[in-house]
Amino acid sequence: MINAAGREIPADIQGYKQVKGYAGAFATQPPAGARKAGAKLKAVYPGENKLLNSIEEAIEAAGLRDGMTISFHHHFRNGDYVMNAVIAAIARKGIKGLTLAPSSFLDTNDELIPFFQQGVLIAAETSGLRNKLGHFLTTNHMARPTILRSHGGRVRAMESGELKIDVAFIGAPVCDTYGNINGVHGSAACGSMGYAMVDSRMADTVVAITDNLVEHPLCPVSIPQYQVDYIVKVDCIGDPKGISTGALRVTSNPRDLHLAKLAARVIEHAGYFKEGFGMQLGAGAATVAAGKYLREVMLREQVAANFAIGGIVGSFCDLLDEGLIKTLFDVQSFDARTIQSLRDNPRHQEYDCTFYANPWNKGPMVNKLDYVVLGATEVDIHFNVNVMTDSNGIMMGALGGHPDASAGAKCTIICAPLLRGRLPMVTDAVQTVSTPGETVDIIVTDRGVAVNPKRQDLQENLKHSGLPLMAIEELRDMAYELGGKPAPLKMSDEIVAIVEYRDGTVLDVIRRPIV
Repeated sequence: MINAAGREIPADIQGYKQVKGYAGAFATQPPAGARKAGAKLKAVYPGENKLLNSIEEAIEAAGLRDGMTISFHHHFRNGDYVMNAVIAAIARKGIKGLTLAPSSFLDTNDELIPFFQQGVLIAAETSGLRNKLGHFLTTNHMARPTILRSHGGRVRAMESGELKIDVAFIGAPVCDTYGNINGVHGSAACGSMGYAMVDSRMADTVVAITDNLVEHPLCPVSIPQYQVDYIVKVDCIGDPKGISTGALRVTSNPRDLHLAKLAARVIEHAGYFKEGFGMQLGAGAATVAAGKYLREVMLREQVAANFAIGGIVGSFCDLLDEGLIKTLFDVQSFDARTIQSLRDNPRHQEYDCTFYANPWNKGPMVNKLDYVVLGATEVDIHFNVNVMTDSNGIMMGALGGHPDASAGAKCTIICAPLLRGRLPMVTDAVQTVSTPGETVDIIVTDRGVAVNPKRQDLQENLKHSGLPLMAIEELRDMAYELGGKPAPLKMSDEIVAIVEYRDGTVLDVIRRPIV
C-alpha cells in the first residue's frame, strides 16, 4: 500500500501487528468504546516490606520470565547505570527472549549488544537508537523488527494496550522505604521523572532502584508509593554529568548560531508572536541556541510566553526567572540548572508524558503550542523530516517528541544546514520519514528559508521580514549544486524497523542497507 506520506508499506510485516498505513495526522482516532489499559490489581498490607537486598532478588520477586517485556526510563541519558546493570543481572539468571521497551536508548547502551546476540533480548521498542546499538539493530536479524514510536505514541501504545509492560525498572534519585520517588534530590538527581511516571503507572510490576534510600515519607513525590512493588538499594544509579550530552549542547558554531537567529526571526514575524504565546524548542544545538536570540526579541517587544514545554534547558529557566516565560512544563530536565529550578521554583512544573504528548487523551500540551523549533537529519521537497537514519541508512537518532509537537503546534519550524560535510540535507525524498510534511510549516537552512505552500498565511506574514525566503525546490537545487545529487542507497527487502506515527499507524519502514 502507499500511505498518506507517499511511502510504500507492505500489507503484512512478519513479527508485527496488523498493518494499518498512515492516513493523515489526525485521521486515525481511538476505537469507539475503547477503554484505557492498566496494571494488575495488587494489594500491600500493613507490615509488609518492599525492600530487597539485590537486583537479582527483585527479578525473582517480580516473577520475570522468558518472553516478557521490560522497560526503563532515559532521564539519566548517557549517565545511566541502571539499564545495563539490570540486563546483566537478568542474563545471569538465565532468562531469555525479552522485549526491551525503554523510553529511549543512549550511547551508554551499546553495552547491551552482547545480550541481543545471546538471545537474552530479542526485540526492541523505543523512541531512539544511538551509536553502535543503532548500527547493530539495523544490520542484524532479530526475531521481530524494532518498533520506533514518538514519546506521545509510546504512551498511547501503553494506554491502548498495544505495548504491555510486565516489569518496569525505575532508576530513582531518591526513594523512601515505602516507594515514594522524586528526581530532584540526591547525588544522581535527574530532575523531571516524566517518562518514568507513565511506566510506573502502567507496568504490572514496578521495581525502584535507588542509591539514596530515605525514611518515609519523602517530599515532594513524583512517583507515589502505591505504584511501586519493590525497592533495591545499590551503590550508584548514574552520573548526572551524563545528562547534558549528545545532541543536547550549547554551541559556538557560527552556522548553528546563524540558524538560531533565523529561527528567532521567523518566530517574531510568522504571526503568533504575541503576549501569552506557547513554545517548545528541541534539544539540537541550533534549536537550543534559538532561545538566546528569542530572548532579545521578547525583551525588545515586551512580549512574554504563557508557557514552554518539552525537555527543558537552563536557558528556559533563566527566562522563567526573568518573567519572560510564566510557566515551564518539564517532561525531561536537560541540565543541572533545570534540575535546581524544578526543585525550587513552583512555576516550574513536572508533568508526565501523557500530559505532554499523548494524541489519544483529552488534551496534551502540544495541542496548545504556537511555535515549536526542531532539528532534522534531512528534509525533502514535500517537507517530510528524517531524524532517525543517517545518510547510510543506519538508525542513529530519535523520534522523541518531534512528531507530537509538530502535529500540535500552529507553526512548526525545522532547522537544518543545507549541507553536512558535502551531503545535501534538502533532498527529493528523505531516507526515512520520521515526521510527515503535512505537519511541518517552515524549513530554516543557513542558505534560505522555505514555507510550506499550504501555509500561504505564513508566507504572507514573512514576506516583509527580510528573511531569505525561497521555494523548497530552490533549496534542494542549491544543495545538489553544492554537494551533488546523492545516489540512492541500496536496500534489501528485509524490514528491520517500523516507524509508527503517534496514532499507531505505519508511517515508514526501515530496511537493511546492502553494504
